[in-house]
Amino acid sequence: MSSEPVEHLEGTPLIRPSTTDHPLYENVVEACRSVFDPEIPVNIYDLGLVYTIEISDEGEVEAIMTLTAPGCPVAGEMPGWVAEAIEPLPGVKSVNVELTWDPPWGMDMMSDEARLELGFM
Repeated sequence: MSSEPVEHLEGTPLIRPSTTDHPLYENVVEACRSVFDPEIPVNIYDLGLVYTIEISDEGEVEAIMTLTAPGCPVAGEMPGWVAEAIEPLPGVKSVNVELTWDPPWGMDMMSDEARLELGFM
């Protein structure tokens, strides 16, 4: 048996947790649900494309999202659509939508409603 110490590194979650307890959170989620991927008849929130919604006490919203594929034809436009959906909400001071490919999106990230809608259940 080797007596060398085993190095254990605490893994950080790939997806940062959202600020679910913020009073604006549900409104921001509903705004995200108004944005659809043009190729899929399900909103981006239920598809699991919105990874993190962080809201500061000042009403600054930061959303981290992905797309179903890097070659998505609306890759350049989608973050803007999400920002436009969130910005008009009362109490929102600013919006920053960031696109990430890590972790890559997978069908397992869809809500049950989205799976049902697309016939995967």
